[in-house]
Amino acid sequence: MALMLERDRNELLRHIVVQGKRLTGSDSGALLLVETDEHNIARLRPVFWDFDFLPDLRMPPTTYPLDGTSVPGYAAQTGHTIVVDDAYNLPADSPLQHDRTLDEAYGYYTKSGLIVPMIDHRDRTVGVLALGNRKSDPSAHITNRESADRYVLRYTDREVDLARSLASQAAVSIENEQLYTRIEEMLEGFVKASATAIDERDPTTAGHSLRVAALTTAIAAAVDRTDRGKYRNFRFTHAQMRELRFAALLHDFGKIAVREDVLMKSKKLPPVLWERVAARFDLIRSTMELERCRRAAPGDELTAQFAELDRMWRIVAAANEPTMLYAPPSTELADIAAHTFTRFDGRVTPYLTRDELHFLQVPSGTLDAAERAEVESHVEETSLFLAHIPWTDDLQHIVTYASGHHEKLDGSGYPDHLRGDEIPVQTRLITMADIFDALTEADRPYKPAVSIDAALDVLSAEAKAGRLDTDLVQIMIESRAYVGGASDDR
Repeated sequence: MALMLERDRNELLRHIVVQGKRLTGSDSGALLLVETDEHNIARLRPVFWDFDFLPDLRMPPTTYPLDGTSVPGYAAQTGHTIVVDDAYNLPADSPLQHDRTLDEAYGYYTKSGLIVPMIDHRDRTVGVLALGNRKSDPSAHITNRESADRYVLRYTDREVDLARSLASQAAVSIENEQLYTRIEEMLEGFVKASATAIDERDPTTAGHSLRVAALTTAIAAAVDRTDRGKYRNFRFTHAQMRELRFAALLHDFGKIAVREDVLMKSKKLPPVLWERVAARFDLIRSTMELERCRRAAPGDELTAQFAELDRMWRIVAAANEPTMLYAPPSTELADIAAHTFTRFDGRVTPYLTRDELHFLQVPSGTLDAAERAEVESHVEETSLFLAHIPWTDDLQHIVTYASGHHEKLDGSGYPDHLRGDEIPVQTRLITMADIFDALTEADRPYKPAVSIDAALDVLSAEAKAGRLDTDLVQIMIESRAYVGGASDDR
């Protein structure tokens, strides 16, 4: 039961070897797994071993072919359990050879041995469990022939049966662990691919999700290390860190439902409207020239008209540029929109249409209220998408963490206007990393990048205003988690 429940690979391998030694009274135990090399040839590689009185023993880089040139290789090749009574006195007709490398390097003496192939339910050999020197006295050191003859016992049918039972269960457990690992790797690949797909859909923010995930986990690691403040006793488990990283990677997935022209909008006027305004001002200029010729008006009058038109154009062009801070609409824009001219076909047309004036009067950024609502809807879309995935228990909070990254502690965020403790610590970390990356990366079409110091000032100001967690912002600043974190794809 313990083997079937174990998900940590190293602990599983250790458990198999330690219990094999205990059940058989062995002085040593080793686990070798079947792996394929660069030529797709199967070989045995030692992955864990344990000797009672050789604590500093290092596993050799040696691998063994699945053939008769080594005892473990022969057991793996044939699928037969091998019992050795005296490794130094093998029968003359035996195809097996005792590898004395370890004995000579560490002052050990291998006498009896029990080598059991681990065969899974599909009749495939996944590895070999090798046990050595069954002892009559657990405290005995087997260092030479004399101590071996005194304390080492042969393996009986009882030890063989126990080792086979353990090896059979171990094979299934290792297979399950390998399957679990492959599933973990598939999930990891899916999450990263999803984040990359969203970032690449909007080239202006390529890499944003990966950077936010790296910075989020870097800040979380700094929280783990802090020894003061309200987070001094707060610790993330390995599973919680993984869950947090996945949530950060997927925090913007809902942007798949937002129109690309809105996501990539770099000016207040949509490109089509901007082209119309530019063409209209050219037409106004041509109309002025034609009217002067028709009326034979003096040149000074036309020069003055052109100067005024150029002034209006500069106001329109400047108004089309996004601003980071809120700026009230210019009254001059409304005056310009009130001007009209007569087209060649006699139609009277305003300098700016109602829609054009609407966009030019956007007080900050590039989006009007409807477009901003569409972008903000990505949070709810993220929640809807992630909620359809049957996450395992250790990832059950991903939806909550990812979909709350625009919430603020004072309730001014969206979509649910959560306050204070309603916002998990994990979500607060993603929010900070998201804001920092948006400020410092030069990939946003609607704003220039700011310096790291300026971005930290913004985070501090948000914390002081009660919108971000003051303690977490302070930990981020003091730990300098942002240094290198944004480029670390963990």
